[in-house]
Amino acid sequence: MTKLTPRHSGGAPVPSGRQGRPRDGARVLVLNASYEPLHVCTVRRAVVLVLKAKAEIVERGTKTLHSERATMDRPAVIRLTTYVRVPHDRHTRRITRRAVFARDNWTCQYCGSQTTLTIDHVVPRSKGGPSSWENIVASCAPCNRRKADKLPDAAGMHPQRQPQRPAPHLFLTLAAPTMPESWQAWMPAAA
Repeated sequence: MTKLTPRHSGGAPVPSGRQGRPRDGARVLVLNASYEPLHVCTVRRAVVLVLKAKAEIVERGTKTLHSERATMDRPAVIRLTTYVRVPHDRHTRRITRRAVFARDNWTCQYCGSQTTLTIDHVVPRSKGGPSSWENIVASCAPCNRRKADKLPDAAGMHPQRQPQRPAPHLFLTLAAPTMPESWQAWMPAAA
């Protein structure tokens, strides 16, 4: 297979940056055959899927890809040609700090601060609280220290919103550094 390199319209090749890591914007949204967002992949993987006729380009990027013998539009959004059955528990994802912060809009759930964020168990683990989406919130360091290992009633501190499992599209937005405009039409509205 010939290697495709990105170019601006008629310009020189764009430097690839660090090897092994995709550059900003070097991600492609993958839709199921039913136009439901599935995941995010690299441009390289998207091109392979398109060339093997396993996907089609739905939205094109501003750059073109060139090889020795071919020129191709850079995909921004692709759609699989065959439907992929998605298990119901697909979005039972591992809890990460970044996902909790994104779910809570990068805001302390006790005071509203957006600085020095940490993770807090609403019902502390020392009191039998689980490490689950429904018991973890973003908290600034001062609120986390003030609450310590007390229950919400004892500390007089209750989260502004009841913590819950995040919507599936949260993990799609976390997979790309910034969400390109071309993805907006395909992403479900935030609940």
